[in-house]
Amino acid sequence: MSDRIINNGADDAERIAELALRPKTLTEFVGQFRVRDQLNLLLTAARERTMVADHILFSGPPGLGKTTLAMIVSSEMGAPIRITSGPAIQHAGDLASILSSLVEGEILFIDEIHRMSRPAEEMLYMAMEDFRVDVIVGKGAGATSIPLELPHFTLVGATTRAGLLPSPLRDRFGFTAQLDFYESDELSQIIKRSSELLDIEIDGQAIIEIASRSRGTPRVANRLLRRVRDYAQVNKEKAIQVAHAQAALKIYEVDEIGLDRLDNSVLTALIKNFNGGPVGVSTLAMSVGEEIETIESLAEPFLVRMGFIARTPRGRVATAAGWMHLGIKPPLSAQIGTDATLFDQDPDIAQ
Repeated sequence: MSDRIINNGADDAERIAELALRPKTLTEFVGQFRVRDQLNLLLTAARERTMVADHILFSGPPGLGKTTLAMIVSSEMGAPIRITSGPAIQHAGDLASILSSLVEGEILFIDEIHRMSRPAEEMLYMAMEDFRVDVIVGKGAGATSIPLELPHFTLVGATTRAGLLPSPLRDRFGFTAQLDFYESDELSQIIKRSSELLDIEIDGQAIIEIASRSRGTPRVANRLLRRVRDYAQVNKEKAIQVAHAQAALKIYEVDEIGLDRLDNSVLTALIKNFNGGPVGVSTLAMSVGEEIETIESLAEPFLVRMGFIARTPRGRVATAAGWMHLGIKPPLSAQIGTDATLFDQDPDIAQ
């Protein structure tokens, strides 16, 4: 029980720290210039018309700022925000209770919106388009439909897997924004801003070092900054130098390009246990003792983006760059390439 309490306290501290570092306005938000300009135009026009903004969908990998942008929408529109998530809405009644309690102009933010249940999705269609829902009372032949008028609201959805959203739902969003990974100089700006908010004295080279290992993701950058701060505090260092950042990140097993323990475990297992593949993701997950979803959502996207592994119809394969990252000479097959067309379809292995 004590371990559970301690862990919950640590998680709460992390969430509080992340909330404190979130920018509050579009001008404070670093990066995503195209999305910022488009969003600013949409919100400014809505304010000038004194109307609610169109429904907004943010898509992209975790940690790029989807939740932060949703809160900025609320701030820019001067409207309250209601926050929920797709997995929490498993019945149409769950959604109906949320929608019926909204006030005029309120922002409804649904994180991981692709994980809503199908009945709730179908109810959301009419709510988004006509601002009303039909509540079914009773069962069987005696069931009746009661229309419920809703206040005008703005739905802000966030998803890491836009392809899983049904077309009728996706088409009802007036603005869809795809968030991209950040450049190192943008991450450096974010780390500098966060260090000032956390009252951390840090050298410019240390900022660059942390940014280069942050996987193009602000959430990772802020997390690594806090771990480097911990290292400096414990070692009684008043100002963080690049050597302190390097030493701290070595302790946390984050290498020079941002691969962490899980990434290196997956890449090592793929190359040393399966001779570079192809191997199915389920087999790969079992070999490193992780869940399939963990491999697919946390490790695989970055390894693919770095060009260390490739997804083929027969499974995952290591590229020549992946072999060389581990300091191992790649076999001829890896040097030739990993074009998916070289392999035959094999659904059992690809799963």
